[in-house]
Amino acid sequence: MSTKHILTSVPVSTSNLRTNRSKEIFTAAQKLMPGGVNSPVRAFSSVGGQPIVFDRVKGAYAWDVDGNRFIDYIGSWGPAICGHANPQVISALHDVLEKGTSFGAPCILENILAEMVIDAVPSVESVRFVNSGTEACMAVLRLMRAFTGRDKIIKFEGCYHGHADMFLVSAGSGVATLGLPNSPGVPRSSTADTLIAPYNCLESVKKIFESNRDSIAGIILEPVVGNAGFITPEPGFLEGLREITTENNALLVFDEVMTGFRISYGGAQAKYGVIPDLTTLGKIIGGGLPVGAYGGRAEIMKMVAPAGPMYQAGTLSGNPLAMTAGIKTLELLKQEGTYERLEVITSRLINGILSAARATNLPIAGSSISAMFGFFLCEGPVNNFEQAKKSDTQGFARLHRAMLERGIYLAPSAFEAGFTSLAHSDTDIDITITAFKESFEAIA
Repeated sequence: MSTKHILTSVPVSTSNLRTNRSKEIFTAAQKLMPGGVNSPVRAFSSVGGQPIVFDRVKGAYAWDVDGNRFIDYIGSWGPAICGHANPQVISALHDVLEKGTSFGAPCILENILAEMVIDAVPSVESVRFVNSGTEACMAVLRLMRAFTGRDKIIKFEGCYHGHADMFLVSAGSGVATLGLPNSPGVPRSSTADTLIAPYNCLESVKKIFESNRDSIAGIILEPVVGNAGFITPEPGFLEGLREITTENNALLVFDEVMTGFRISYGGAQAKYGVIPDLTTLGKIIGGGLPVGAYGGRAEIMKMVAPAGPMYQAGTLSGNPLAMTAGIKTLELLKQEGTYERLEVITSRLINGILSAARATNLPIAGSSISAMFGFFLCEGPVNNFEQAKKSDTQGFARLHRAMLERGIYLAPSAFEAGFTSLAHSDTDIDITITAFKESFEAIA
């Protein structure tokens, strides 16, 4: 079925979706905050319609201010792998709240979570906690340059490593969602040393190294892309990057802010058996509270102040609330059968989505790993961002609205991965697949 077929069909009714209160709050918010939000993709700019204002979340569900309930496949953009407001995490937070929300001094909880991360993630021998994935990636870039004495880095089209100046080149996530090629306010000098390659293309990486001998500090990438939609590495790609960086005395950095503790307990590097020099983490390791981390080989991490000369600091880094939520979340994830369960429900979900689209002759490509999935409304395969951009974004916007009408909350962007959790039941998956069937039929 052609893209045109999707775009010219009758609009989907959303008459059963109550949005009056959301509209009232969002209208007021637009006068108070840029675009009415504190992170761009939440404004529904790429899918249209009224943004949903949440009131509360629990388990696999979200309730908005108009009383609508949704089965949620965003999970706060990744952290809620144990389900929203997990009672064990909440109980642990209640206990630590009595001791204080922030110390600005060392606490034992930092040691405990650090030990858990080091035990789980193969590349990490030493770790530094920060407050967001963006902050972790900013710091790891500085560390790459400090350790190697080189300035240039390679990143991949569609991979998103936060909103720092040097990464806003061919970026994914909200940058891709809003169709921004780069961001105003970023000086050319900030990105002059950021070199771009297509994801899943080793030859382009080799050519960049050949043209920039002894000047590239390293490569940073999402080992499994989640910020340009869901794109998996082709066989040999990650292994090839490891080989190329080793040959050129450069560092390999996995940005596992999204994949860490989600596609396996040890992240993508454990899943694929490819060990980077440095790793960035976030989301899940804070159990729903603001957190980030970067870590790697001890000899590299010794460059970080106060052990070494590379400066990085943070007022709230390692605060007891984030550490507590992270500790309890990782304890829950380490229980037997956790990732087997996530694999079962997520693979059943994506297979149901693909079957539903094909039954209505709509083009679709998609896949999943453990608790992470995604699809594109185009013929596959989709192995890089250029191919992802062929996805029918207008068709997705209409699908998104149809799913909201049926009580399913998907990311409001065609270029974001979806997330399942331990709280999603078999019934939730059945309801979601049925909603996809009805929605595909409605937009076909």
